[in-house]
Amino acid sequence: MSTPEKKVKDKVKAILKELGAYYFMPATHGFGSSGVPDIVACWSDVFIGIECKAGKGHPTELQMKNINAIRENGGTAVIVNEITVPVVEAWIKLIREK
Repeated sequence: MSTPEKKVKDKVKAILKELGAYYFMPATHGFGSSGVPDIVACWSDVFIGIECKAGKGHPTELQMKNINAIRENGGTAVIVNEITVPVVEAWIKLIREK
C-alpha cells in the first residue's frame, strides 16, 4: 500500500527523472543521518534538498536544521506536499533558465 507521502515522493522523482536530474533518496535509518531531506538532487549546477510531506505535515526541527544548512551553504531546499508538487515542478524547471 502506498502512503500519501510516498505518492508525493514518487511524483517528485518522476519530475526529476523526466528532466534528467541527478537525484537519490538517502537512507536515514541504521547508519544514515537523520533529518536529511527525503530527496537530494543536483540540477543545472544547483544542489537541491526536497523534503516531502503529506497533507498538513510539517518538517521536524531536525529537518528544518538541515534545510537551513543547505540554504546557508548556497544550495536550495524546499518542502513539498501533494498540493504544491506542480509549483515545485515549475520552480525546478525554471532553475535551468537562471
